[in-house]
Amino acid sequence: MKVLLWAAIGFCAFLAQASISIFDITPNLTIVLAFYAGTREGEIKGLFYGSLIGTVEDSLSEAFLGPHLLSKGLAGYLSSLVYSRFFIWTPLLGVISIVIFTFADGIIVFMLRSIFDRMPAGVGAAFYVILIQSLMNAPFGLFLKPGNR
Repeated sequence: MKVLLWAAIGFCAFLAQASISIFDITPNLTIVLAFYAGTREGEIKGLFYGSLIGTVEDSLSEAFLGPHLLSKGLAGYLSSLVYSRFFIWTPLLGVISIVIFTFADGIIVFMLRSIFDRMPAGVGAAFYVILIQSLMNAPFGLFLKPGNR
């Protein structure tokens, strides 16, 4: 039952990510899913769910497989470590964390695509898009509370 729920939420996130656009910038909702998986499910399941989300996102994009797999897997794993070992959750920390993780995800994907494929955009434009995506994801940090494992 839990797998079906994750699949439905993931499908809705991919659908919303593809159809919503603000100033021609689409939100990065899949990082929110990977972040949530890491904080709720732990390191190993967070890594698995994040990698699975990244694999699906890579296969849906028209680029090579790997950048989203790596970035979402890292986000799922590291978000669990941040909340279980270093910090006590507060809503402000949730907002700051999701902004940092979204920004790091965008930077990793941009760097890997620039290194192993052609550069998808200029550096300034990429930072602008990543910054706007990070700010779009900020409100989700208020609601993503870690679970009791």
